[in-house]
Amino acid sequence: MKQSRLMSLAESVANVIVGYGLAAITQILIFPIFGLHTTLAQNLKICAAFTVMSIARSFALRRVFEAIRMRGAP
Repeated sequence: MKQSRLMSLAESVANVIVGYGLAAITQILIFPIFGLHTTLAQNLKICAAFTVMSIARSFALRRVFEAIRMRGAP
């Protein structure tokens, strides 16, 4: 069964929402080790920027692989 574009987007968004929380926590813990000192608001904005890119990347890759799968289907 083919996955719809909407379901591809929903899956990507759900995946990235979980990733956003993990990324925020990781940045809060790791940035100071590298001498990067940011406020919580700055940290969340950085996470937001990467989250938008992650959603776009995940959606695009999902569609590419879906197209490859459909091309190979009999």
